[in-house]
Formats: sequence, structure tokens, C-alpha cells
Amino acid sequence: MRDHVPAKLITDMDDGTVTYPREFLRALAAQRLLGLRFPPEVGGRGLNWVAETAVLEEVGVLGTALACLYSLPSIVGEAIWQFGSADQRARYLTPTLEGQLTCAEALTEPRGGSDFFGTTTEARRERDHYLLRGAKRFIVGAEGADYFMVYARTDPDRPPHRSISAFLVDRGPGVEVQRVYGLMGTRGGGTGRVLFRDVRVPRENLLGEENAAADIFYRMMVPERLTSAAGALGMARAALEVAARYSERRKAFGRRIREFQGVSFKVADSITGLDAARALVYATARAADYGEDPGRVRRLVSEAKKFATETAWKVINDALQILGGIGYTTVYPVERLLRDARLIMIWTGTNEVMNLIIQHEYYRELAATAGQARDVEADAADASDEEKVYE
Repeated sequence: MRDHVPAKLITDMDDGTVTYPREFLRALAAQRLLGLRFPPEVGGRGLNWVAETAVLEEVGVLGTALACLYSLPSIVGEAIWQFGSADQRARYLTPTLEGQLTCAEALTEPRGGSDFFGTTTEARRERDHYLLRGAKRFIVGAEGADYFMVYARTDPDRPPHRSISAFLVDRGPGVEVQRVYGLMGTRGGGTGRVLFRDVRVPRENLLGEENAAADIFYRMMVPERLTSAAGALGMARAALEVAARYSERRKAFGRRIREFQGVSFKVADSITGLDAARALVYATARAADYGEDPGRVRRLVSEAKKFATETAWKVINDALQILGGIGYTTVYPVERLLRDARLIMIWTGTNEVMNLIIQHEYYRELAATAGQARDVEADAADASDEEKVYE
């Protein structure tokens, strides 16, 4: 698939000539490559996370923007498939997988950042509709989206975790899309700010139960972060391949530079890191497919996102170092991949937030399994409770 995407599309997106590649998404839909894991009755292929991860790795070779746009039908589709009505699936999910509609997720706010439950966007119920008011930003696909999945507070008197609802909001009156961001990388995906000015949202566009969007948010951790991790594998692999081929041909001091340890050891470390990241990402995909404990899946997907994105950054950075000065130019795509890779350690939850989730879920698992596993503390030669002082 990646060989059918013209290089000019990628460079045009990077230089701003193309601001939203709608034809790219239509071409994927024509090949039935969108939402692979959804059932055939809604337009998918009935495959699984492992299959979708494999395709995402290939799309990741093209860079972050195209990988993210490819992921959006899977991310937004997850919410519609798991929490939406039959009518919502027919009106939104199927047309999205068929390439007739495009979507975006409107989650981040100017004052919110990683604080999802601090959202200030509000939706007030009025008879047969909600009145939506607020702003979202850093919305990939905003410029070209036909509809948005929007989180908004629907009951300011309830606790934050039980006061937010999710809506499917059509692009129309009151929805103002401002593509205002000049991005370091990940360009051409139509990333912008979206303003909602007293938008009338029909009650039938409420996704799931009112005030219960926390359940949707927690479920969305899996597609948001697993797609980021899978795309990172492709980006890292692309940069490594460029650098390794260059090191075979480039000579210095009469020798191919791959013969120098400074280069060959970077390649070895990159291969090892990439293989380790791939193993973790695919293990996470299998855990999601097998329906393992949701807390464990949240931990694994957070580990996968953190480790794969940080590995991609290191592999791409080392690839640029192997290329030397020419790698810092647009003669090779590595400088673009490096700019793209910097974002994926920030979006869908910063990697610092991933650390919070990883340790939280691990301690929860540890408490839940207390007394079920071998007490390795007792295996010490001088094991004695009297010497174990904790306060």
C-alpha cells in the first residue's frame, strides 16, 4: 500500500501545499483498508488488532500525519461501535469506513491539555437538542472533517468523572474550524482549533449515556495509544533503512562507514530497540484482541505508546547522526521523520502521563494478586519480619 502513495503527496503536505489529503483516505477506503477490525456489516473486514497494527506500521513509514489520519476512523469508530446506537453506526461509522465521511476527535482544550476531566466545553440540554459551546484545539483532521466526536460537560454539579458526555457533531452552523497551527512536523493533516458557538446537537447524536463519557474516554485509550505506537514502528523502521543503506555506500578514510563501530553499533542498538518495541506493541495488540483485564490492557497500551515512541525518536535521531550533515537537509526524509516523531511523545497523552498510568495499574495488579504468588521475600537467607521496619 505504501508504494502506491506518491512521494509528492508527502512533500506537498510537509510544505503546506496540501492541507488535508482527502483523496488519500478515499483511496484507502476503496481498498477496504479503513477500520479493518470492525465487522463487515458496518464496513470493516472483521479482522483484529494484530492485523490493524501490521497495516499501521506500514502506513507509519509515510510519516505521522498520514498515519494519524488513517487511524482516526479506527479511533472515532471505536467509540461509535462500542457505545453508539444502530442509527449512529449507520449514519456515521459505515460512511466513514466507506470513505464518504471524514472524522476527527475533539478532546484537547486550550486550558486542558492532559487534564481531560477539566474540560470547560459545555452542552446544555434543551428539549430535543443540546446547545454546545466551547473550544477544542490541536485537532488533527479538523480542516477536512465532516463530523467531530466532541466531549463536553453536561452537568456542572456532578463530580468531574460523572459530568461529561460525548457527542457526534456535524460540521455546520456554529462549528468554526480555524487551522491556525504552523507545526514543527506532522504537517498536512489539517490540525486546527475548533470553536463551537451554540451549536444545536440533536439528542440522537449523544454518544452513549449522558454524563458517562468517562467510560468512553477510558475505552479510547486503547485505539488512541496503540495506533500511535504502531505508527511509530513504521517511522523508526523507515529511518533505520535509509541510514543503513547509506552506511553501506558512504565512504570515509577509504572505508565504508558501516565498518566503523561508531556507526555499526548505532545500527545494532536501533535494530534491538525496534525489535523490542515491536514485540511489546504486538503483545499489546494480542492482549486487546483476547479481551484481557481492562486495567492490564491500559497498562500495556501505555507501555507500548511510551516505549515505541521514545524508541522511534532515538532510532530516527541516530539515523540522522549516521547520515551526518546531509541528513539535516531535505535530500533525505530523515529530518522530516525526526520532526514528525517529536510529536508522538506528546499527543494521545504525554509519555509522562503514560508513566502515571503504568505505575498505577501495576500497583493495582500487585494488590489484587497479593497472596496468590510465591512470597519471594521469604527466599532471603536472613528473612525475618523483625528487621523489616517500614515506619
